[in-house]
Amino acid sequence: MKLLIYIILGIIQGFTEPLPISSSGHIFLFKNMFNTNMFNDLNFEIVANFGSFLAILFIFRNEVIDLVKAFFTFIFNKEKRLENKVKFKYCWYLIISTIPVGIVGILFKDVIEDKLQNIKFLGFAFLITALMLFLVKNKNGKKEDKDITLRDALIVGLFEMITIMPGISRSGTVLVACLLVGMSRKTALKYTFILYFPISVATMLLGVKDLIDAGSLISLFVPYMSGLIAACIVTYFTYKWLSNMVQKGKLWKFSIYCICLALFIFIYFR
Repeated sequence: MKLLIYIILGIIQGFTEPLPISSSGHIFLFKNMFNTNMFNDLNFEIVANFGSFLAILFIFRNEVIDLVKAFFTFIFNKEKRLENKVKFKYCWYLIISTIPVGIVGILFKDVIEDKLQNIKFLGFAFLITALMLFLVKNKNGKKEDKDITLRDALIVGLFEMITIMPGISRSGTVLVACLLVGMSRKTALKYTFILYFPISVATMLLGVKDLIDAGSLISLFVPYMSGLIAACIVTYFTYKWLSNMVQKGKLWKFSIYCICLALFIFIYFR
């Protein structure tokens, strides 16, 4: 039974992580609906997130390797600086986009979660996500990777700050910001998910100590690994579906889903 539960949780994580519908918001909703402790395993959240991380890393493996190589080649090889300048700047823009949410997370995460971690706010959070997704339903800019500016990176970073609030989708918010600054759908999708890596790595590193200290890793190894594999596989195919939806300009369909989910929350928990 425990094995089945963790596989189900892995599937939920894998399905909701790439989509602009807030994975954390769905987990919190299920906690309140079923009134059970099965969703309270914070250590498994780290494991399941790692499964999603591996899937996204596999999808963007070539881009990530290329950016890392270009970044260090620019620093250590003066002769090749010109040809690697664009990718070096791209790496710095990713770092700049990460800084605002990192600062807010360190300073205010606990306070925000304490004040806003309630089911009614979750409903409003889904409505906010729906509104943002609807605003960019016809957006498809011209900017490619080489056209991204420092201003664009800062705007994306400022938008990402609000994802610290429970129920606000990180991928959805960043994707909206990228489209609003004029990126093409393909460029926006790539920037959104490569920006996922530094945030995800930082979160996992902060949680590794807790995972080790918990002492349950060995006893729950098989359920945890089953959930991780489920999250990894489902994340991979869910991202492919999302990519297709974004390229076809159908991002607005997720706004309808978020509105329906918000209405359900307001009615069910009235």
